[in-house]
Amino acid sequence: MNFSLSLLSDPETVALLLTGLSVTLRLFFGALVCGFVVALLLTAANLIPSRIVRAIISLYVEYHRNVPTVVQIMVWYFGMPEVLPKALKIWINQGNSEFSFALIALSLNVSAYYYEDIRSGIKAIAGTQLEAARAVGLSSVQALQCVVLPQAVRIAVPPIINRSLILFKDTSLAMVIGVTELTYQVKRIENITFQTFQIFLISTVLYLAISLLIALLGAQIARRYPANFRR
Repeated sequence: MNFSLSLLSDPETVALLLTGLSVTLRLFFGALVCGFVVALLLTAANLIPSRIVRAIISLYVEYHRNVPTVVQIMVWYFGMPEVLPKALKIWINQGNSEFSFALIALSLNVSAYYYEDIRSGIKAIAGTQLEAARAVGLSSVQALQCVVLPQAVRIAVPPIINRSLILFKDTSLAMVIGVTELTYQVKRIENITFQTFQIFLISTVLYLAISLLIALLGAQIARRYPANFRR
């Protein structure tokens, strides 16, 4: 076998890789931020004393945790436009609808996991802390914001980091709807150069390097904000 990485000397190949990597990172960070915000909103909504609201949240979480992520992406891309008004459908199709629908699907998917991680963190906090916060005059929302959530998020940091790593790898699923992320571009380069092993080796190294960087950053955050912190 004549092994060579000469394809990296081709400016077009390098440009495709950089473009794919850029799209992957934008998809990852966008879904991470949006998913975390949705998870916080779900946590706040779960405080509403309504069985209907909690049932809806439970259904939302079960759907996103038990239906394959790639199916959720396809539902948003192929299914949702069919139920939208025609004018809105045309407006969406004028932009980068593939990226937008992949971002929505990944954000909602990861939000269900973030929500469960935060909820587990809240359960780990002694109920007396919430009672003490209410006793000094804080409302339920203020107690959640100022007392419970800061501690719950610290407790949830390790599982959130782990889920974020999975989210980064799940961005490759967006290729099924034509998002030009890293895996999509790697497959495109493979079809042009026929250097299958070399280009997939390069993509493996890129994914591994970024995953290790995320894990290292997560470890730093966990040390900086330990669950058993003291003021």
